[in-house]
Amino acid sequence: MLQATNLSVEIGGKTTLRSASFTVRAGDKVGLVGRNGAGKTTLLKVLGGDREPAGGKLLRQGGLGYLPQDPKADIKTASTTALTHVLSGRGLDAAAERLEKLRIAMEETPSEENIAKFARAQERFADDGGYSAESDVRRIIAGLGLGDDRAELPVGVLSGGERRRVELARILFAGNDLLMLDEPTNHIDVDAKTWLMQFLRNYRGALLVISHDLELLDESINRVLHLDEGEMHEYKGTYSQYRVSRAKDVERLTKLADRQAAEVGRLTTQADSMRGQTAKRARVARAMDKKVERLRADAIVGPTKERSSRYRFPDPPHCGRLVLEANGLAKSYGGPPVFKDVSFSVERGERLLILGLNGAGKTSLLRVIAGQQDANAGTFRLGLDVSAGYYAQEHEGIEAGVSVLDHLRRQANQPDDELRALLGMFDLRGDKAFQDASTLSGGEKTKLALAQLVVGGHNLLLLDEPTNNLDPPSLEAIGAALAGWKGAMVIVSHDARFVEQLAPQRVLMMPEGTLDYWSEDLIELVEMA
Repeated sequence: MLQATNLSVEIGGKTTLRSASFTVRAGDKVGLVGRNGAGKTTLLKVLGGDREPAGGKLLRQGGLGYLPQDPKADIKTASTTALTHVLSGRGLDAAAERLEKLRIAMEETPSEENIAKFARAQERFADDGGYSAESDVRRIIAGLGLGDDRAELPVGVLSGGERRRVELARILFAGNDLLMLDEPTNHIDVDAKTWLMQFLRNYRGALLVISHDLELLDESINRVLHLDEGEMHEYKGTYSQYRVSRAKDVERLTKLADRQAAEVGRLTTQADSMRGQTAKRARVARAMDKKVERLRADAIVGPTKERSSRYRFPDPPHCGRLVLEANGLAKSYGGPPVFKDVSFSVERGERLLILGLNGAGKTSLLRVIAGQQDANAGTFRLGLDVSAGYYAQEHEGIEAGVSVLDHLRRQANQPDDELRALLGMFDLRGDKAFQDASTLSGGEKTKLALAQLVVGGHNLLLLDEPTNNLDPPSLEAIGAALAGWKGAMVIVSHDARFVEQLAPQRVLMMPEGTLDYWSEDLIELVEMA
C-alpha cells in the first residue's frame, strides 16, 4: 500500500527525516509518534502527496484517504451540503446528478437511446450502492457525532470541528485501501471516539495515524513509527508496549554512548601523555589517535531525552470586579437559532466552563464574545479595564507568510530578546522564531497561540479547546500554568483531565444557557461535549 525508500523530508530549511525506509501493508495499523515539532505532520503531508520529499522514493498503491489537521473547504465545497460532500467520497454525488439529468432528458424526449442511457446509468448507480448510500452516510455521520439536521447544511456554515468530522466521514465512506489520519479525534466527543476506534479496529486496509490520544493509539494500532531528530525507529505492538520498548532502548543506547565517550576520553588522554616522548611512544599515540577517529566515526549518539516542559503565565493586570456580562444573546446561521436568550456574568478571577453536545453553540458563543461574529440578538460588555484574549481552536490568528516572532511583535512592544525567551519557554527555540508560522506543526501552533495570549497582557481568556494537538508533557505543563493563573477564564474543552486541573467554579449549559455550580459529577459530560 505504501513504501518509502531512503525518504528525506525538509521544512523551513531543516531536515526532519533523513533516509528512512519503511513499508505499510494492508492490515497494518501504524501510529506515527514523536514530540511536538518533530515533523510528524510534515511527513504525513509528504506521504499524502501534499508536499514533495527532499529525497528518496515513495510508492503508493490503491485508493488513499488523507485527513490533514486542518482540512480546508474550497468555494465549491463550502456551498455543498455535508451529506453531498460525504457522498462525493465515492463519486456518488456526481453520479446522482448525472442520473437526474438523464431522467429529465428521457422524460422530455422518450427516445430509445435516452431510455437506454438512463437504464444503464441507473443500473451502474445501483451496483455502486447509490440507493443505499445515503443511509450509510447518515450512519457514519451520526457515529462521528454530527446531528442529522447538520448534515443538510452547507459545509461553509459548519463550525471548524464539524467540517473536520464531515471530511473524516467522507474519507471513511470512500472505502479507500490506505488511510492517513492526522489527529482524527480532535473535536469529537467520547461516543464518537468510541465509534471511530471500533471502525478502525474493523478496517481491513492500511492505517497510518498521528494522534496524542493515548486510548486511540492503544486500541487501534499494532506498530509504531517513532520520529525524533530526523531519525525513524520502528516498534511492534500497541502504544503502551512501544513506551516500554522505547524506554529500554533509551537506557541501552545512553549507556552505550556513555561507554564510547568514556573510551574516547581515555584513549585521547593516554595518547596525549605519550606525545613528545620516545619514537615508539609517538607511534603508539598515533595508533590511538586513529582508533579514536574510528570510534568517533561509528559513535552511537545517545537518544534525545523527553524535555520536561514548564510554562508560566504572568499575573494579569488589575480590573474591576465584573469582567464580562452577557444578556439575551442569540445566534443563528439563517435557520433555527443555535442558541438563544443566553445570559451570564463572569467576575474577576472566576472560571466559567461552557458545556454542551456538539452543535450546541459553544464555539459560536465564544466567537461572539471575542468579537469574531455578531450576535443576532442580545448584548454583552466587558468590565472596567478588562482585556480579553481569544484562543481559537482553528488557529485563525496564525497567518501564512508571517514569522513566529512577528506574530508576537504584533501583540506586544517588547525587545526581541524577551520575545524569543518567551518562545523558548514554549519550546519554539532557535530558528523556529523566523519560521513561517503557517508551517508549524499543530502542537507548535497551539503553543504559539498561547504565547500570543501571554504577551497580550490580558485578564480575561476565552479558550476554545486549547489542548488540541499537544503532546502529553506539554498538555500537563500548560494545564498547570493556566491552573495557577489568577485571571478570569471562559473555557470550552472536552479534555476531562484539563478541566479538572483548571477547577472551574461555574458551568454554562448550552444551548439552554442554564447556569450551575461546578461539580465533579459533571466530569462525564465534559468528555461528551
